[in-house]
Amino acid sequence: MGIRLHLLLLQYYLVSSFLCNAVAFVEEPAGGRSDGYCGRILRAQTQGTRRDGHHEFRLRMEGDPESYKPGNTYRVVLLATSPAYFRGFTLIALKEGREGTTDDDYTGHFQIIDEEDTQYMTNCPPAVTESTPRRRTRIQVLWTAPPSGSGCVILKASIVQKRIIYFQDEGSLTLRLCEKERVFGEATEAPPDQCCACGTAKYRLTFFGNWSEKVHPKDYPRRANHWSALIGGSHSRGYVLWEYGGYASEGVRQVAELGSPIKMEEEIRQKGDEVLTVIKTKAQWPAWQPLNLRAAPSAEFSVDRTRHLMSFLTMLGPSPDWNVGLSGEDLCTKECGWVQRLETELIPWDAGTDSGVTYESPNKPTLPQEKIRPLTSLDHPQSPFYDPEGGAITPVARVLVERIARKGEQCNVVPDTVDDIVADIGQEEKEEDDTPETCIYSGWSPWSACSSATCEKGRRMRQRMLKAQLDLSVPCPHTQDFQPCMGPGCSMEEPSTCMMSEWISWSACSVSCGMGMRSRERYVKQYPEDGSLCQLHTEETEKCVVNEECSPSSCVVTEWTEWDPCSVTCGVGIRRRERMVKMPPIDGSMCKTEVAEVEKCMMPECHTIPCMLSPWSDWSECSVTCGRGLRTRQRMLKSDPAECTEELEQSEKCMLPECPVDCMVSDWSEWSECNKSCGKGHTIRTRMVKLEPQFGGSACPEMIQRKKCKIRKCRTKTKEAKRQTGKGWCRMQPWSSWTDCTKPCGGGIQERFMMVKKRAKGSSSTGSCKDRKEIRACNVHLC
Repeated sequence: MGIRLHLLLLQYYLVSSFLCNAVAFVEEPAGGRSDGYCGRILRAQTQGTRRDGHHEFRLRMEGDPESYKPGNTYRVVLLATSPAYFRGFTLIALKEGREGTTDDDYTGHFQIIDEEDTQYMTNCPPAVTESTPRRRTRIQVLWTAPPSGSGCVILKASIVQKRIIYFQDEGSLTLRLCEKERVFGEATEAPPDQCCACGTAKYRLTFFGNWSEKVHPKDYPRRANHWSALIGGSHSRGYVLWEYGGYASEGVRQVAELGSPIKMEEEIRQKGDEVLTVIKTKAQWPAWQPLNLRAAPSAEFSVDRTRHLMSFLTMLGPSPDWNVGLSGEDLCTKECGWVQRLETELIPWDAGTDSGVTYESPNKPTLPQEKIRPLTSLDHPQSPFYDPEGGAITPVARVLVERIARKGEQCNVVPDTVDDIVADIGQEEKEEDDTPETCIYSGWSPWSACSSATCEKGRRMRQRMLKAQLDLSVPCPHTQDFQPCMGPGCSMEEPSTCMMSEWISWSACSVSCGMGMRSRERYVKQYPEDGSLCQLHTEETEKCVVNEECSPSSCVVTEWTEWDPCSVTCGVGIRRRERMVKMPPIDGSMCKTEVAEVEKCMMPECHTIPCMLSPWSDWSECSVTCGRGLRTRQRMLKSDPAECTEELEQSEKCMLPECPVDCMVSDWSEWSECNKSCGKGHTIRTRMVKLEPQFGGSACPEMIQRKKCKIRKCRTKTKEAKRQTGKGWCRMQPWSSWTDCTKPCGGGIQERFMMVKKRAKGSSSTGSCKDRKEIRACNVHLC
């Protein structure tokens, strides 16, 4: 009876320990094991109600490494496949073969990313568990591998879903990692997840925003909803744009709070070789429109072996500091190839710089700044994403990353199913060389131009040099090679010798109403062997029609908004609804479609009104002239203040066009030398443009200045003749040509020289008979 009671209590603990970490353990019977708290947790997990969770739940380490490198830190994720979820969990890391009964059985250490989601287990610090019991589909922590010589490690997870406990010694909730063997000669500092792909790959990123009143109806901002300009880049592991658990840079803060990408782009470009491509798209006003009216924004970027990660972010506005994006998405595969397609749904995250809880909360800086974290459905009851059940937030956007081309030699282990390799222009095929080993040649020179400029057959030539003939009895072949050719635009072969890629999908239609144009492209995979140009088209265009019913004099409008609240709280009032003009008539005429409707509304019969208020005033002007600010409106109290608790002032955020950015220039350079060696001349100084003007900012001032200079009076011809016939005569060479300009733009300098050809015996080069130099300004146009 005592044993049965003990087992029942132990099972009760198993469930309740995940739902509330405050249940005390029952002491074991005499003679039982008396190890620590962590050991009792492990035995409880193996004795409680359990099911296999191979298909619903998964423990994963980012990158799916097959081994660990001592001291490296990895991201560990526990996730549930929709529609499954879990309420509680426990995560531990044990040395292989250990039972967790002593502190020495645990290895490595976990690091909390989000304290609102995870915490170290009370009385068992090596383990990680939930902070609060609620429905969840994903948690993540960081795990630092143990030092060298620790052997293999077993990461185990157990989860609670209602009263069912999932815990596995093997399967999708257990990971086994052994220490990576060090190969002789291997660089010890090389990261374990170094990219092994070859060549480069080109991708197209397309952003689909589905943040709309229909999908996210709670407190949806009807008037100013938008996505900011998307900003990001392809980069190396040495640069992090943003990441969960990190702190937002100033560039990230300005995107998150103001929707401005200028500072973020500046930060990205300052990273130099760490970044391969800057990714940018335009802002979207309003946030959502059907794809037949507005194409989804897209941008193209490239990756290579060292810069194979892609990150981006964009703000959903208005909001305190909420964004969506990807961080450090790896496009290099373990098979040394390039990812073909990536499609991910995006949920919003908080930049940790503003403490607002609703879309239009007043500015409230977070001091001190907090770490970046994903938003959850239990953050705050006033949050538009709040769900008392703690369910997952419905994604607000989706991003599609498609590979559109590869370039250069590829080395993927698994053959790629998409043939999108692009040929390099002028790439020469390696030819077999049957020359005797006793003949040592230089490499072939490039082919000369064709002797024919028309489509008549001609010849082109290449040469090589015979460096050595080791055996005079063995003749060495010719040192010249000829090949038939034709002039530009002609081909010796059929067009089929030009190998083309498949067509890339059609672009969006150029108009949102009526007839427009769309295009698609393909790439040359292999050029003809004779070096001629391909005659096949690489671009196609065709007509497209969007909304056939629209005419040149019609305009496109949005759907009606919901009716505004009635203007009165009792009796008869009015209410209003609106719709917006998406596109005015093509012929330039005024839009005649109604954009506002007003109707009467009936409220309950009026009785004694304890609180009488005037109507709201009009909204004030925005507090700023550009960028993001606030506007307010007021109403007056007409009754006894003691009986009225209604607010008398309201404020909301307002967004105006981007603030102008004035041109920025460097300091003036030093004045140059005078351009004349005698008489009157001029000297110049220049400065460079550091930042071009944007959004209507002040234009750049002058980039070059000149002023007069005078060295000394020039000698007259008579005196010059005397100087040439007298004791100090000298003979001068003609002026040399002007040197190349020192700068391609922004103001540079050219020089020319007159050298002494012959001087009288005994004359000094420091006297009047000396070399001369002149200078002049060049390339003074702006860069």
